[in-house]
Amino acid sequence: QVQLVESGGGLVQPGGSLRLSCAASGSIFRITVMGWFRQAPGKERELVASITTGGNTNYADSVMGRFTISRDNAKNTVYLQMKSLKPEDTAVYYCNTEPPVVVNGYPYWGQGTQVTVSS
Repeated sequence: QVQLVESGGGLVQPGGSLRLSCAASGSIFRITVMGWFRQAPGKERELVASITTGGNTNYADSVMGRFTISRDNAKNTVYLQMKSLKPEDTAVYYCNTEPPVVVNGYPYWGQGTQVTVSS
């Protein structure tokens, strides 16, 4: 059974920090690249960071130097440390495999966690 449970979002002022967590089912976590995605109102979902099982990372240009993705393979958990947050980082953040896991022919997504950056 596939499970993706995101947490850690909230309201933060510009320049602030948040740490997101995602607990993933072991069946997908151990053998694949994990990513953090986000979707802002009226925009398409985008990949912001990814990490391989070996710890190699990639970031979108918009978050490079501000966000850090990491994973704990023993806990089947992936994290996203976000600092120097900007209002344009406001979005619902999701974790998933990269590419996203497919269940019954459709991409499967968890509930996501809302991040709002506002003064």
